[in-house]
Amino acid sequence: MAQTKKKRRSKHRGTAAGTVESRGRTGRKPSGDERRPDRAGAARGRQDRFSKPPSWRSAANRALIATAIFLVAVVALFRQPIGAAVSLAAFMFLIYIPLGYYTDSFLYNRRQRQLQGGGKGGR
Repeated sequence: MAQTKKKRRSKHRGTAAGTVESRGRTGRKPSGDERRPDRAGAARGRQDRFSKPPSWRSAANRALIATAIFLVAVVALFRQPIGAAVSLAAFMFLIYIPLGYYTDSFLYNRRQRQLQGGGKGGR
């Protein structure tokens, strides 16, 4: 005798390209928190990141990454000796730290002014 308690499987339809799509949602409309929570969470995290004041530590971390890329580029692309490349990279590291901090500071202050002014002057 056939089994009657088996769960019904949803049907899929194939396209001309060979992909198989599942049928869309056909029941009630999704509520606000069911819709797309990942997209709203990503935008909120991005706003939080831009709302943090700049720090010397973050500027130093960014400068370290940029210096490592610079060192690899000088050695690999320009075929400079390692000693000369390291000394040049150390000098660039000392230049990148304040440059990064003051750039972050400028962008942070500009964003704070935009938020205080109600979003004028933005995109």
